[in-house]
Amino acid sequence: MGDNALLFLQIAVILGFSRLVASAFRRFGQPRVVGEMAAGLALGPTIFGWLAPSAYHSLFPPPSLGSLNALSQVGLIIFIFLVGVRVDFKELRHQSGIAIVTSGISISLPLLMGIVLARYLFPRYGNGDHLVFALFIGTAMSVTAFPVLARILMERNLLGTRLGSIAIACAAVDDLAAWVLLATIVALTTHDRNARPLWLMFVYLAVYVLIMLVIRRILDAWSRGVDERKFPLDAMLIFVVLALVSGAAGEWIGIHAFVGAFAAGLIIPRKFRHQWIDTLETITLLLLIPLFFVLTGIRTNLIFTVNAGAAYLDLLLILLVAVASKWGGTMIGARAKGMRWRDACKLGLMMNTRGLVELIVLNVGLDSGILSPALYSMMVCMALVTTFMATPLMELVGGEN
Repeated sequence: MGDNALLFLQIAVILGFSRLVASAFRRFGQPRVVGEMAAGLALGPTIFGWLAPSAYHSLFPPPSLGSLNALSQVGLIIFIFLVGVRVDFKELRHQSGIAIVTSGISISLPLLMGIVLARYLFPRYGNGDHLVFALFIGTAMSVTAFPVLARILMERNLLGTRLGSIAIACAAVDDLAAWVLLATIVALTTHDRNARPLWLMFVYLAVYVLIMLVIRRILDAWSRGVDERKFPLDAMLIFVVLALVSGAAGEWIGIHAFVGAFAAGLIIPRKFRHQWIDTLETITLLLLIPLFFVLTGIRTNLIFTVNAGAAYLDLLLILLVAVASKWGGTMIGARAKGMRWRDACKLGLMMNTRGLVELIVLNVGLDSGILSPALYSMMVCMALVTTFMATPLMELVGGEN
């Protein structure tokens, strides 16, 4: 089969199967993205490759994955850009008291417990520097999927409630912290591979931040004369170009393209947030993100053949630490600010959703050589389980908001 024909067939199978699985998951009250994550895992070696190995290798031969990866990377850049666009600074200021305290604990406790867990995991699965490995595991434990959380709140009619506003503000702070941590970790791992000295990397980073602040002021001044109801399509294309260029700059500096794309989203005038999300998010999530889920699934194999018993116990331990630290840390912070136990519990469940953002972070870890394939597979499973469990457990907790 020709390269183009195989690529078209791969995309057709991925989009069609992802849609079917997502529709099935919606019947159980799950967000579409959870079904798409599960579909990606199912099309990998764990299920499809195990049930029909010949068909699996014929449909996804390794040499053919480059084109899929390129398309998915473009989708991820736009998606992470939209994560930055979603950050509502007014809401952050309005909920700053409870958001800062709750987010501080919901980040620091998983980060610390992840670092402790890394001491146990490193001899079994660690690569490279122990400090970088420990920081990465801690960061992966502290992530909250801002877009998935927003979708859950929207589908449950919670966006306009106090609990929903607090959840969005906390998730925004968590995302900001997670991308700063990820940028730090990537800088540490790429420093040895770069010819430039570390101090020069920080100089480039300072110049980059200064340029982004100047661009933000220019965009804010321009936006005052533009009616948000008549947002020009050409301007939207220019902003997409800005996201791609910022991602390229982030990659060149050594903080990763995703951090650059996120920073570009932060400087977009907030008055255009809804137009951006409505126009670009649907296309990105429907057409490009499922490709990333399948590539993640292809890299994930939950059929452990070496020390299988110990590996599955380690997977259970990772799940326990992830849930206990994020859920528990959020509840502690919310209770410290006077929130009722039931609402604090629901907020903890919301913040425990890791979703697509976690998968992006994990792929960075695998590509950077921080995670071994086995540990990567365990962490992907953790991301799926923690996202899947949020909606049914919120139903179980119940109560008025």
